[in-house]
This record gives sequence, structure tokens and C-alpha cells, in this order.
Amino acid sequence: MAENKIDYKKINIRNKRATFDYEILEEYIAGVVLYGTEIKSIRMGKASMVDSYCYFADGELWIRGVNISEYSWGTCNNHVPKRDRKLLLTAKELSKLSRSLQDKGLTVVGLRLFINERGLAKIAIGLARGRKSYDKREYLKANDAKREMDQAMKRYK
Repeated sequence: MAENKIDYKKINIRNKRATFDYEILEEYIAGVVLYGTEIKSIRMGKASMVDSYCYFADGELWIRGVNISEYSWGTCNNHVPKRDRKLLLTAKELSKLSRSLQDKGLTVVGLRLFINERGLAKIAIGLARGRKSYDKREYLKANDAKREMDQAMKRYK
């Protein structure tokens, strides 16, 4: 009997706009407080991190803008898809982030949502500075040049 198993190592939901719109200065891995149906939806790959960002409330870090779709076999106890979720970091990391956010132009954005080897959902967040439009053009040019060089190197191997 063949089982339909999901490979949790392939669950890697990325916020592609974050690396384009922001320059990532530091990156942290945070745990996230979820309900039962939320983790089931994440394991099915039904989540989106577009326009996600973090904020502090009462000394705790929260993430807003993560859309975890309702679990298809959930009952009346299903979760709210776009609710704010609490992030779990050490006290040292939280104080460092809150001090960093005092600087003008810095924000904390969600970069990717993944499941680690223990089966727990984690969110990679980054301390970021916004890019100007001309910086974005430079970023695209650099990526195009890198891609062309990689393709050329691949041809001659």
C-alpha cells in the first residue's frame, strides 16, 4: 500500500518581494505560535508571506501579513487566515531587534516560512532597510550579470 507522504524539507514558502524591496542587514530564525489547523495548512504548502512585516507590542514580537489558508478538512474550529501571529525569540534577540528598530529607516520583514527537521514551523525574519528605485535597478542588473556568468560557466564545464 503506497502512502501519500509530504516531504517537509520541501516546505519553504518565501517572500520574494522582501529581498527586492529591502536590503537585509541581519537574519533571525524565530518560532511561531500556531493553532492546530494552521500547521496542517503549512504542511500542505498553503501559505503566503507577501507583504509580511513584524512589529513590537508589549515587549513581544508579532508578525502581520502572513496568510495561512484555512485547512480544507477543518471544522468550525478552523483558524482565521490573516491573523497576527506571535514570534518566539530569545530575550537577547528581542532586545537587540527593538534597539535596532529605533534607527530611522529600519524594519523587520518576514523572509521565509519553513518546517525544520523536528517538524516545527519556523519563520526567518530579517532586519531590513528599504531600497530606493535606483538601488532596485542596480540589484536587477547585478542579478542578471550573475545569472549570465553562471550560465556561461555551466556551458564550458
